[in-house]
Amino acid sequence: MEQKSIGGTESLKRVFAEGMRDGVPIGMGYLAVSFSLGIAARNAGLTPFQSFLASLLCNASAGEYAGFTSIAAHAAFLEIALVTLIANARYLLMSCAMSQRMRPGISVWHRLFMAFDITDELFGIAIARPGYLNPYYTYGAVLTAAPCWAFGTALGTIAGNLLPEQLVSAFGVALYGMFLAIIIPPGKKNPVVAGLVILCFGASFAASKLPVVSQWSEGTRTILLTVLLASGAAILFPRKMEENP
Repeated sequence: MEQKSIGGTESLKRVFAEGMRDGVPIGMGYLAVSFSLGIAARNAGLTPFQSFLASLLCNASAGEYAGFTSIAAHAAFLEIALVTLIANARYLLMSCAMSQRMRPGISVWHRLFMAFDITDELFGIAIARPGYLNPYYTYGAVLTAAPCWAFGTALGTIAGNLLPEQLVSAFGVALYGMFLAIIIPPGKKNPVVAGLVILCFGASFAASKLPVVSQWSEGTRTILLTVLLASGAAILFPRKMEENP
């Protein structure tokens, strides 16, 4: 009965194939970006299989990097879980947006499987399709993109174990370049965003030097600063409903 509400067998195959097709360029980008993430995993002491599994279960660059740096700093399990949750909190909003586009009657299992691998790029191609969201489109895109992310991380970890230390350090900088590419364009368009980015850098540096706060673990400082600064920005500079996302 549910298959009829989603579409016929031929339609599902066509939608699944469309998802795989649209997931190819995303997967190629993931393969390149996650290589640098694999360097961070190697520096945290993870094996290629462990980094592969981490990327397969947590397909998120910021969340994984926060997790890997917390592991490298010997953070407690609770700290690692919290910092990863905060770094990935935006996916909760994306899930809410996608839930509003689901056809009534779609099972909880389809909703859970779709929510498992929401990324910025996969969300973008899914939400841009007209009409109700078809879970099989998401499955096709994930089947293409997610393995590229996981294998890229594993390859980066393997390369980190084989390459000279100086070259490993150089590759490690590439991930910071990716984050700069994320924050600079919106910072150039919006002075509030630019000011908040500078404030974040300054607060992070100050927290590492202050007498009491500097004694806290890096994971705890990251969690507190993220919550405080994000909450303050939301209260002082709320987005108007008519603004484009």
